[in-house]
Amino acid sequence: MSINITMPALSPTMEEGKLAKWHVKEGDTVSSGDVIAEIETDKATMEVEAVDEGKIGKIVVPEGTDNVKVNSVIAILLQEGESAADVKTPAPAPAAAPAPKEEPKAAAPTAVVSGSAVAAPAAAPAPVAKTPTPAPAGGTRTFASPLARRIAREAGIDVAAIPGTGPHGRVVKADVEAVKSGKAQLKAPAAAAGAPAAGGAAPTGMTKAQVLALYPEGSYELVPNDGMRKVVAARLTESKQTVPHFYLTIDCKIDALLAAREQINAAAPKSKDGKPEYKLSVNDFVMKAWAVALQRVPAANATWAGDSILYHKRSDVAVAVAVPGGLFTPVVKSADTKTLREISEEVKDLAARARSKKLAPHEYQGGATSVSNLGMYGIREFAAVINPPHGTILAVGVGEERVYADKGQVKVASFMTCTLSCDHRAVDGALGAELLGVFKGLIENPVMMLA
Repeated sequence: MSINITMPALSPTMEEGKLAKWHVKEGDTVSSGDVIAEIETDKATMEVEAVDEGKIGKIVVPEGTDNVKVNSVIAILLQEGESAADVKTPAPAPAAAPAPKEEPKAAAPTAVVSGSAVAAPAAAPAPVAKTPTPAPAGGTRTFASPLARRIAREAGIDVAAIPGTGPHGRVVKADVEAVKSGKAQLKAPAAAAGAPAAGGAAPTGMTKAQVLALYPEGSYELVPNDGMRKVVAARLTESKQTVPHFYLTIDCKIDALLAAREQINAAAPKSKDGKPEYKLSVNDFVMKAWAVALQRVPAANATWAGDSILYHKRSDVAVAVAVPGGLFTPVVKSADTKTLREISEEVKDLAARARSKKLAPHEYQGGATSVSNLGMYGIREFAAVINPPHGTILAVGVGEERVYADKGQVKVASFMTCTLSCDHRAVDGALGAELLGVFKGLIENPVMMLA
C-alpha cells in the first residue's frame, strides 16, 4: 500500500512552511534516512529525511510552494509492486488565499497596543491519523512506533510529550533518542481542550478590514506577514492572555562591573594583526550573574506546567536576538557553569547563526528564563513579555551615569535599571524580589560570581 509523505513539523512552532527544494524526482528509489527535500520554516531551512523505503510515485507539492500546512500530503511513496497509476493523488493543502483588493469601510475605533518580547516555541500541531481513530478520554491520541514507546517508557519519558518526526507526526526511535540526549526538547503542555477563556470568550483584535478602513487607500504599503512574524504575534498574544505577569524593577550600580570588564579585556591576548582574542560585553556579565542567581534561588528557576511546576536543575538562559522581521531566543545551556569568555563566545555564535537562520531547533527551544537587553539602543528601562513556558524574563536597560544621594552627599555613579517579569503562577512576588536582590549583589560585586 502506498504511503503518503506529509509536511513534517520540524519545530514545535511550525504550522506551515515553504517546500524550498526537492532532492528527488518521480521514479527515484529512496531508503530510510535519505534526504528528500528542504523545508523553510519560520526559524530555519532544514533537510527532510525519508522514514520509509520505496519509490517516489508522485510529487504533489512542487518545490518553491509557500504556506504548505503541516501534515498535508507533499508526495506519495510507492511500495514494491505498485505503480503511479495505482494510487489516487490527494489534493495539496490550499495556500492562504490572497487578500481582496477592496475592503469594507466599516471600522471600530479601538486601539491595539503591542508589547515587547520574544517568541518561544508552542506545542506542535496534533498529528493526523491515516484513518479516523477515536481519541482516548481526556486527551489526544499519540501515534508512536512500539519500539519508540518501549524506549520512552524505560527512560521515564511521556511519549505524548515527544515531538514526532515520522509520517503524520508519528514518534519514532530517533525522536526518543534525541530527547534523551538533549538534542530535542519535550513539547510544552497543551492547554486543556475546551477550557473557556478567563472572563468568557477569548478577546479578539481589530480585523484587517477594520484597520484598512481607517487609512486612505494609497497612504500605506501592505506587506503580508511571514511565518516568523505570525509566530511572534501568536506567542505574544498567548503570553499576555494566559500568563499572569507582574513586574519588579531594581537599579544596579555597575562601576565595579565596568572596571572588571575593562581589566579583563585589557588582558586579552592579541592576534598577529593586533586584535584581541576576546572582548567581553556588559551583557556577558548579566548572563552570568542571572544564571548564578537562579542557582542561589532555585525556587525561582521554575516553569509552569498546568497541574505542576518544573524546578530546573540547570540555569539554561535564553538571550533575545533581534533578526529582520522578528526575534530569536537561542539558549545558553548551563550558563552558571561557564566562564564569562565561554558565555561571550557562545552568545556571539548563536546570535550570528540566528540572524542567518542556521540554528538547529534544540538551540532555541527550552530554557527556563530569558534575558532581553535593549541597553545598546539607549533604552533606560522596559518590561518584557514572558516566553511561555518560561517563568521569568529579565529586561536590561542602558548603563549610564546618574546623580544620587549617599548619606547626605551628592555623588555620581554608573547605574543600570533591570526589570524582572514573573509568571505569578510559578514565581510569587517575594520570591521574584529575592532573586532580583541576589542578581543585584552579583552585578555590583562581580567577583562574587566566581564564589
